Amino acid sequence: MTEEPPGLDTRRLRAHLDRVSPGLAGGPLTGRVIPGGKSNLTYLVSDGSASWVVRRPPLGHVLATAHDMAREYRVMTALRDTAVPVPRTHLLCEDTGVLGAPFYVMEYVAGTPMRTADQISALGAEGTRAVAESLITTLGDLHAVDPAGVGLGGFGRPEGFLERQVRRWRKQLDASRSRDIPGIDDLHEKLARTLPEQAAPAIVHGDYRLDNVLVTAGGDISAVLDWEMAALGDPLVDLGLMLVYQRQPVEGGARAATAAEGYPSPEELVALYARATGRDVSRLGWYVAFGCFKLAVIAEGIHLRHTRGLTVGAGFDRIGEMVAPLVAAAHSTLKED
Repeated sequence: MTEEPPGLDTRRLRAHLDRVSPGLAGGPLTGRVIPGGKSNLTYLVSDGSASWVVRRPPLGHVLATAHDMAREYRVMTALRDTAVPVPRTHLLCEDTGVLGAPFYVMEYVAGTPMRTADQISALGAEGTRAVAESLITTLGDLHAVDPAGVGLGGFGRPEGFLERQVRRWRKQLDASRSRDIPGIDDLHEKLARTLPEQAAPAIVHGDYRLDNVLVTAGGDISAVLDWEMAALGDPLVDLGLMLVYQRQPVEGGARAATAAEGYPSPEELVALYARATGRDVSRLGWYVAFGCFKLAVIAEGIHLRHTRGLTVGAGFDRIGEMVAPLVAAAHSTLKED
């Protein structure tokens, strides 16, 4: 009998599917972890003829509101008929008696999350540039969606979004503290003191980056994934965090996809976003610094889970090393801003 991956019980899942969505699955289910993610757990589940994707929170030390399955499910369901490519959702289960945590089931979409230069270089320099430009175009499409028009008018409170975000991620930091992090409390204070005037509100992805989209062999973006931190608020937080991710190294020493030949510079991507959306990006430095802070807090939470033996998969042992450079980069960016 094949060993079940941590956090997934295919027999319980099958019984639940038969109750709430009869006919969706045929034969017995098998499942495996889809590698690459460092936050929510993602599984590929199959009945032998069809496949689906199951998402649930990580095991243990779950930060409040940071792994909201209902939020992810609701946003993808709302966006299904817009220009933003998302997987079709099948069902949400908030009964923790099935898998030990809330989860949802969505369609399996073909495509590759581009993490390394070797992966994206197969498209050539022109294809690499086209993917990056599509990444920005898709972000602009998301930020152009009318929340009320897709049923997300009451999804959040855009007013005061930036202030709440800075406060929220300080709380997440406090919940993840296991060691001294020089400069991070001073960084929080500077971010709170230098808030920019908030941009016109939009649907915010919350973790937008190249390897949170799926790219087809032809270079098209087939799906935007990982909506767990979606909100209504200032869309420039998406652009700022995306630029932070562009600087990050890839685990294992591989060159990042964003370093491949043809991939545009951050300045080019910002200019493309500004042209596509008409938004003012003059205070983008603050958003980049906030993105560094947010990613540092996320990394610290993952580091804590790893030290407690609560992570699933490889590549978690060095996540904690990301934190200090991110804090330093944020301070440097705020000085420039």
